[in-house]
Amino acid sequence: MCIGKEIIMNNFITAEGFEKTFRYIKLIEQGIFTTIMLALFTVVIGFILGILLAIMRMTDFRPLRFLAYGKKGRIRNNRALVAISKFNPIAFLATAYVEILRSTPVLVQIMIIYHGVFGKLIEIPSFTMFGFLKSNRFIPGVVALGMNSGAYLCEIIRSGIQSIDGGQTEAARSLGMTKVQTLVHIILPQAIKNILPAIANEFVVIIKESSITYTIGVQDLMFAVTAVQGANYIVMEPLLVATAVYFCLCFPTSKLIAYFERRMSRGDKR
Repeated sequence: MCIGKEIIMNNFITAEGFEKTFRYIKLIEQGIFTTIMLALFTVVIGFILGILLAIMRMTDFRPLRFLAYGKKGRIRNNRALVAISKFNPIAFLATAYVEILRSTPVLVQIMIIYHGVFGKLIEIPSFTMFGFLKSNRFIPGVVALGMNSGAYLCEIIRSGIQSIDGGQTEAARSLGMTKVQTLVHIILPQAIKNILPAIANEFVVIIKESSITYTIGVQDLMFAVTAVQGANYIVMEPLLVATAVYFCLCFPTSKLIAYFERRMSRGDKR
């Protein structure tokens, strides 16, 4: 009976519970640091992957184009051959990647990357970073989050590129700029400015979604929370502390990006 009362009492929010939680402040600080590192590495990987996927989806590479034309260069009446001639393998692979990653849970992807890819196919050297962060758990977590983020950023970046007037591309090409120079110096800077709010929102989402990596043993903030809960048999107090920390990470970040967005949009106002 006493044990039951103790368990019930531990479900309430108490000052003693917060005191016990902050006894593990060092573990919480390590979790905050890991969460920030996860978000930073993920957004870099996701942004690079997103640009590559967006470019792949916008390519016009059709190696079977010749099937649509007859000997005299006329389009065939065979609909099957015409359809096959329009097949773009690069865009198909990018589209398949994006749709699969966007349509499956992040937790499943993390488990596949951790247990399947790095557990069976790729061996990661096991070492400790910053004195507490295990490489064989952190790296798979970053890779899985980066791959997932890249699928979402691909669509954001692609929409931003397509929003730029095609006349600018034609003007750049008429000046002798190559496709790569046009993309890097003309299209991407304008596209990024247009999609900055969406990218900022994705970065905030990454900070929150990084909490799922505790399931594979990454020592992030939620890992610290579960450790405190298990050691002290308290539930709510560590969760409330984690909630406050995530808010302090996400809210200022969104406001900072909004500030830079306003600064960048001043030139557009006349």
